[in-house]
Amino acid sequence: MPTSPMKAAREVRPPPAADDAPTGPGLLIGERIDVRAFGQADRLATGPMLVRAGNNRAAAVLRYGAVVLFNMSPDDEAALIEALRPFVTEPYNDWDAETATVSLRAGDEGPVDAGGTIYLSEITVERLQIVATVLAKSVVLAFYEKLLASVFDRIEPLARSLGRRGHTGREGRALLRQIGDVLLMQHKMVGRVEVAEKPDLLWDHPELERLYARLQDEFELNDRARALDRKLDLISRTAATSLDLLQNRRTLRVEWYIVILIVIEMVLLILYETFMAPRG
Repeated sequence: MPTSPMKAAREVRPPPAADDAPTGPGLLIGERIDVRAFGQADRLATGPMLVRAGNNRAAAVLRYGAVVLFNMSPDDEAALIEALRPFVTEPYNDWDAETATVSLRAGDEGPVDAGGTIYLSEITVERLQIVATVLAKSVVLAFYEKLLASVFDRIEPLARSLGRRGHTGREGRALLRQIGDVLLMQHKMVGRVEVAEKPDLLWDHPELERLYARLQDEFELNDRARALDRKLDLISRTAATSLDLLQNRRTLRVEWYIVILIVIEMVLLILYETFMAPRG
């Protein structure tokens, strides 16, 4: 995997309307967050966990390393991220940002306009949890999309080199490392985010299923996850085919060594029989 970790973010900017909704950035700050240990006293809700972060401010903290901050100033955000550090496994350093807006609009639930504004009919804890879940999944997908593009760029010349020359040295070892990266990425995506799974919150609040479905569709979560799966599968098959080719060439070389040894043995035997064997 890359030596310098990456952090992705979808920033939610304040709405231009008068009825401002609580907004803030969504960040991927590390591999994992111990949500059980963080925010016990100020917890507003679970699944995902929503904690109070001051007057009219809140943060959603998700176990797979994502945080979505609502209605917080840059100083508030920095303070909360600093408070989270002891609970973060393998913290990241840098992030990319995407922008969106949350705005109130009576009778409208979940559409996202061309400018990236998410419309909610009202602001409730449960709706903020839904928004946080979708933003967090989108941020993680963006992280893996960039990571996978980097792996793809590295594995293609290795596979081409092995297919053309069949070298067994540095290219083979590098290709094995890339296969390990891909397998680790698949494991993390399946066990970490569960993009295709609906949040547990919907079991208790089925009336929010439409909101979740619309946001899931607007942010193309399932389509992006399937695209990542296809690319991961392609990389795995490309690497496996290249390694099979490499192994076959090594096997063929060994077989030729055996044939040569047999020929040498036969020549030596003939020479012995011709010149060295005792004459009767």
